[in-house]
Amino acid sequence: MIKILLADDHALLRDGLRRSFESAGDTVVGEASTGEEAVQLAKALQPDVVLMDLSMPVMDGIEATRNIREQVPGTRIAVLTMHDDIDKTRDAIAAGASAYLSKGTSFSDVRETVLRVHDGETVLSPALAGAMLETATRAKANEALLSDRQVEILQAIADGMSTKQAGRYLGITTKTVHNHLNAIYRKLDAQSLTHAVLGAVRLGIIDLNNAEGDNE
Repeated sequence: MIKILLADDHALLRDGLRRSFESAGDTVVGEASTGEEAVQLAKALQPDVVLMDLSMPVMDGIEATRNIREQVPGTRIAVLTMHDDIDKTRDAIAAGASAYLSKGTSFSDVRETVLRVHDGETVLSPALAGAMLETATRAKANEALLSDRQVEILQAIADGMSTKQAGRYLGITTKTVHNHLNAIYRKLDAQSLTHAVLGAVRLGIIDLNNAEGDNE
């Protein structure tokens, strides 16, 4: 018999899940309507699995997942949420979730996932697993498009440095910076520094923090 904690701010959804789990012979030991309450109940009740929503008041599900995994390491987390996207999936898994499902998933699949998570498995829907693999593969290919030095230069520019400042920061001359930029323009088919930075951001090569355009 598995002890389950339900964490979702929608009372009707919690009620439906509780009834379904209890009909299947499982035990719902508690229900939380906020992330903070989920952490408190997990510490008090020591459930085997928490079925966690991500969008909750006071503390979101990702932060609640992180706290539960740190404070109640024997409890595993299965995310059940409306957010069916790669970034949320990656954040939830990084926080310690063992499964990520959308709320359109049938109860039979939800229960199967809870059972598998309880047994120590990590579970993603086939669509999400495929999308994550595709994203990782594309990012790896894009990283290889530019050299490490070229990525460093573009990232420095994206962080708001001029080409001269980037050179000083990286310990190279301004001429060397411009030589690298010319190579970057060719590789990214860019016509200006702004286009190169934005193109690299779109490809996932750098992060855009404070790009300021074609600084010289």
